[in-house]
Amino acid sequence: MNGENITEEKKKYGIASYVVFALFVLALHYLMDLEFLFPWKQFVPLLKRLTMSLFLIIVILGTTKIVEKVIAGQTEVEGERYNLLRIIRLLSIIAVSIVVASFLFQNLYAVAVSFGLISLVLGFALQAPITSFIAWLYIVFRRPYQVGHRIQINKMRGDVIEISYLDTIILECSGDYLGNDRSSGRIIHFPNSLILREQVINYSGPMGPFIWNETAIQIAYTSDIQFVESCLIDAALRDFKDRYPEVYARNPKEWQPAVYFRVNNYSWLEAVVSYPVEPEDTTGRRNRILRQALPLLNAQPHRVQFPEGTQR
Repeated sequence: MNGENITEEKKKYGIASYVVFALFVLALHYLMDLEFLFPWKQFVPLLKRLTMSLFLIIVILGTTKIVEKVIAGQTEVEGERYNLLRIIRLLSIIAVSIVVASFLFQNLYAVAVSFGLISLVLGFALQAPITSFIAWLYIVFRRPYQVGHRIQINKMRGDVIEISYLDTIILECSGDYLGNDRSSGRIIHFPNSLILREQVINYSGPMGPFIWNETAIQIAYTSDIQFVESCLIDAALRDFKDRYPEVYARNPKEWQPAVYFRVNNYSWLEAVVSYPVEPEDTTGRRNRILRQALPLLNAQPHRVQFPEGTQR
């Protein structure tokens, strides 16, 4: 709590410092008209342009800070807040660049023409970065994914932790060294342009924060499949109620697990239970369901037989 108060105080002092500095620079701008600067009158136009440019830059940066504070306080969704802050910072950079260009070059038309020619040359030389920047705009407005989402693209899977103007950074899950969905600890960078030519799978769909997963166990053909089904459903449902009681209470039918049976290639049955789960908890939820279901099944060996030796 104290840390949050200190942060708020720093933000207030930061905005106040912008206001004070802007007023100081603006006062200097008008002081240039006083007669005591007459001996240096040849420098007065340059100094007035400089102070006015500094004033505009300070106003732009101060306004950016105020807008960022409003966005941080009013936007609850992390991904939307992150994208809005990125857009505001980009607009402030563009505005500051225009002010600097107007100070350095009095003829803005010539600057615009020169900038157009330079952009044309750089457009051929920097096609990949430009494509990635355009892809960033696509990400911001179409929102195929946001910060905090778990995604899969081109065999890479992980949680999005940063979306910059040119690339996206994800914290990898699974990967080369893990057989589950836990975080591997590795960071993956990929250019934003990749989403324009590859399929993006977002785990944060309309049923968010849940997706549907399934777990299979092998049983013999002589098993009581109705008893097996009831045990698996009971285990999955009990775990969901314990962890998400409010979600289940709002709409119990939507989160009901289900069991189906299929024939395994090695001549036994598979009982498969499907259930809702958060993408980050797939391994943990599977383990909890099995911990609850297996004791129930093993307690009735005359009703549930597991494959053993030649017994099917």
